[in-house]
Amino acid sequence: MSRTLEAPVTVAFDYTRSVGPVLGRFFTGLRDRQLIGARLSDGRVAVPPPEFDPVTHAATADFIDVSDHGVVTSWTWVSKPVQGQPLDRPFAFALVTLDGATTSMLHAVDAGSPDAMHTGMRVQARWADETVGAITDLVFVPEGSIADSAPREPGEAITGIVTPVSLDYMYAASPEESAFFRGLAEGRIVGQRCPTCKKVYVPPRPACPVDGVPTSEEIELGQTGTVTTFCIVNVPFLGQKIEPPYVSAYILLDGADIALQHLILDLPADEVRMGLRVKAVWRPESEWGTTIENISHFAPSGEPDADFESYRHHL
Repeated sequence: MSRTLEAPVTVAFDYTRSVGPVLGRFFTGLRDRQLIGARLSDGRVAVPPPEFDPVTHAATADFIDVSDHGVVTSWTWVSKPVQGQPLDRPFAFALVTLDGATTSMLHAVDAGSPDAMHTGMRVQARWADETVGAITDLVFVPEGSIADSAPREPGEAITGIVTPVSLDYMYAASPEESAFFRGLAEGRIVGQRCPTCKKVYVPPRPACPVDGVPTSEEIELGQTGTVTTFCIVNVPFLGQKIEPPYVSAYILLDGADIALQHLILDLPADEVRMGLRVKAVWRPESEWGTTIENISHFAPSGEPDADFESYRHHL
């Protein structure tokens, strides 16, 4: 039996959000190398400031500048940092109570070694050379190890931030999916047929969702099909490889009972339609791997449009 395939996958996007008047005040302070907290109704000073008072639930309005020096109240050592963490070398995550504050904020301490860390130690902020209004504008270091940084001239208030979000994982294909990807590496499109209802699934599924039985029979499909539904992509986004507008469509390959999603090119986007007959356009064989990207896109086949009744149950 052939070994199943696996590949690393990264899912990533930039999350853009407005920050409102409270967090906006905090991020603007970071950009200006100033830490800002809020005085709460019970007398505590919280950093970062909460948007609403936890006791009265009123909107936070009483802001106060605090020091960028403080005391470590608790910590843990990170011996093997991972991508996206504040430092690329071992460091501590610590709760730091800043002078002038009564609550702690969680942040990184660049201490060099765990032997240099202890509860109660004094730390100070080490500001980035170019602060932009993000929590990564600073890390903490042992107090006295650097000179204090001068505040920057105040600028415009920060109203929004962009936060990168990323997830790395290893995807393990099922035996049926592995057969599908190996077929693509040979220039073939293969699916699996249910022995009970005879439906053909592509990409293949380990079990038929209708009958729940294994889809044990491999079927090689043709490379033409019918557009069932589609959308025109007009909005650009990070990492986009094709200039909008272009069409992403569900294509019901001849002999299949489930549609395959892919691109429709070689035709103006506003001429793509339901029922359009299309054919697979493959990349040069020298570029093939075990990936659906071996098929560059689908293009009009030149055949008459399919009758709606032939695909109405596959929308």
